[in-house]
Amino acid sequence: MKVLIQRAAMARVTVAGEEVGAIGQGLLALVGIEPQDGPESVERMLQRLLNYRVFADAEGRMNLSLAQVGGGLLLVSQFTLAADTKSGLRPSFSSAAPPAHGQALFEALLALARERHPQVAAGRFGAHMQVELVNDGPVTFLLET
Repeated sequence: MKVLIQRAAMARVTVAGEEVGAIGQGLLALVGIEPQDGPESVERMLQRLLNYRVFADAEGRMNLSLAQVGGGLLLVSQFTLAADTKSGLRPSFSSAAPPAHGQALFEALLALARERHPQVAAGRFGAHMQVELVNDGPVTFLLET
């Protein structure tokens, strides 16, 4: 599993002009699921999302986690993160999970996140989405399981 996180002042997702998910301060997490991912990947990634220290403490150092600052978490499925881009001029998506597998794990991640964190929003799996973000920093990290 690959998740690109961006520390956000705000982020939102719309589908066909309808807002389907939004957060204020927090993390926008673009989620790419690969064929070998399973329930253990979901558990490990959620632990990292909630506890990865990317928010500033009183001294301005990245020492606080999403859980500590009580920020929002916006999960957006993004199969293109799993693309093979090592050669050529066109990405190959053979390294991405099949849609049914990807959807099941994305929904498992979303459900578990909602159990463990008070502010969780999401895009719509498989939809053509518009994602808006005010990246705070900018701060962006690629997390992998």
